[in-house]
Amino acid sequence: MIPGRGAAALSTLTLAAGLAAGNAARAAAPPPTPSALAFADGRPGASLNGAWHVIVDPYDNGSLDYRSQPRPHGYFDDARPRDRSDLIEYDFSRSPTLQVPGDWNTQRPDLLYYEGIVWYQRRFDYDLPPSRRAFIQFGAAAQRATVWLNGRRMGEHEGGFTPFAIELTGYLRPRGNSIVVKVDNTRRADALPALNTDWWNYGGLTRDVRLVSTPRRFIREAQVQLAPGDGTRVRGFVRLDGMQGGGVPITIEIPEARLSQTATTDAQGTARFEFAATLERWSPESPRLYDVIVRAPGDEVHDRVGFRTIATRGHDILLNGKPIFLRGISMHEEALGRGGRATSRADAGALLGLAKELHCNFVRLAHYPHGEEMTRAADRMGLLVWSEIPVYWTIAWSNPATLAAARAQLAEEIARDRNRASVILWSVGNETPVSDARNRFLRTLVDDVRAADDTRLVTAALEHRAVDERTHLLDDPLGVALDVLGLNEYVGWYDGLPAKCDTLSWRSAYDKPIVVSEFGADAKAGLHGDALTRFSEEYQADVYRRQLAMLGRIPGLRGLSPWILVDFRSPRRPLPGVQDGWNRKGLVANDGTKKQAFGILRDAYKAWPAPAPAGGSR
Repeated sequence: MIPGRGAAALSTLTLAAGLAAGNAARAAAPPPTPSALAFADGRPGASLNGAWHVIVDPYDNGSLDYRSQPRPHGYFDDARPRDRSDLIEYDFSRSPTLQVPGDWNTQRPDLLYYEGIVWYQRRFDYDLPPSRRAFIQFGAAAQRATVWLNGRRMGEHEGGFTPFAIELTGYLRPRGNSIVVKVDNTRRADALPALNTDWWNYGGLTRDVRLVSTPRRFIREAQVQLAPGDGTRVRGFVRLDGMQGGGVPITIEIPEARLSQTATTDAQGTARFEFAATLERWSPESPRLYDVIVRAPGDEVHDRVGFRTIATRGHDILLNGKPIFLRGISMHEEALGRGGRATSRADAGALLGLAKELHCNFVRLAHYPHGEEMTRAADRMGLLVWSEIPVYWTIAWSNPATLAAARAQLAEEIARDRNRASVILWSVGNETPVSDARNRFLRTLVDDVRAADDTRLVTAALEHRAVDERTHLLDDPLGVALDVLGLNEYVGWYDGLPAKCDTLSWRSAYDKPIVVSEFGADAKAGLHGDALTRFSEEYQADVYRRQLAMLGRIPGLRGLSPWILVDFRSPRRPLPGVQDGWNRKGLVANDGTKKQAFGILRDAYKAWPAPAPAGGSR
């Protein structure tokens, strides 16, 4: 048995006891610094949401000629005929439009299954004062984006779920700017996610697009959180952009607590600080948020921040020093009722409202970083969050480019949500088959998390193995590096019939908290039968009754996030009249209809007991 440790202690273990085979991977260059601007919504600028003209381009004709060679001029030029004899075979102004933010799959029936390239174009005016800088920030572009301004290539980004910004200073015109974005959601074996997933491959500019104006020297990012430990000290950093040399004074204020602290930047433009503070703790029962102000000469940003600590001790997860049981649910980022990618504050509120109705204090945001509206809503509503990147099933474990992409997406996820009190778990993978290459890959990501953020815990959704017909064992070698062990299992659906739950027992090789991160069964809302009729509400309900009884017997169980809150689209699910392209494991149908199992989980969570003392079993 391997004793449990808190985040700080386990970091030492990870570095000191890493397998020799993983040393080369962990000695690789650090992930790139994220380009996104923190606090972008609070800065001057202009929204570019709304109707964008689009050209669907399955052959990449906008970039390549008939011999597949790069075009010197293409759709990125946004050209117009100079006279009636000029041959230009496209016209954005006469092309149809799509709404941004939004996926293209659910906005046009002919694009439902489309995977490939769509060119987006929009014209705008923007008069930038000479003393300011300008950026365009994309909340997400699924999966790869290249950006041109007025025919000039400005930059690119890969990763369909995290934000990025591109500087436009010096290239904007007061009138008549044209922004063109080539978005490509083609699946690739070396990408994240890879070729095989169990969710819809939505494409497009799926989150907000905004012009952002900053001073010449501005606050690029800041972290203000409680330091690990007894929760009596605030710690963090502020990073400036556009400075030359160090010595710039920084002020951090929490006015409601009458706290103010100063720090000074180093030669790299980063100021680090730590100071004593007495603050009301954020928790699901009391999701207290404070206004935090960060000032530098000529710049000021605000954030709403909750302060809490999270750690482990033996089998226990400790929130603010006290054991907590995570009553959770897994969810995809799909809009309730409307379908397609969730894009708004209202979408987030509707989904998380269902979680609150279940008496949840926890949500697993699977299998990729959900939008910032979701984590900010979780902050306000008092829901703890598991957040993960799309290292999912089988990917190109030995490909350095795939590892670099995973590290970049992880760094971008952490940078965006580093001040969200709700986020307590960074997940580095889901149901990944054990191999030496996979172990090295994931250990690198674990080390990246620990280097970037010691105020949260590290987890992964792991698989297990059968010791015999009545015993399953969780002994994935990655477990030694994690704080919390995620466990995915489908006893009663893919693994036998529901009655198997009654006699099955579970063991773990690690003295650490376990969160059963997936279990469940498909049911089409309104389809009825007995408890052995597959896809009926009764079958799903029986699985939940028996699973909850079985899981309550697991030593070290400290949380659940059944699969899943709401039905979601998946091309892997073709069964006519039942699935029709939907994974039906939701407790709620996409139209909002609650299935029988919803009430079973809701009632169980309402009565669920507190966890046993540290080191004990339930």
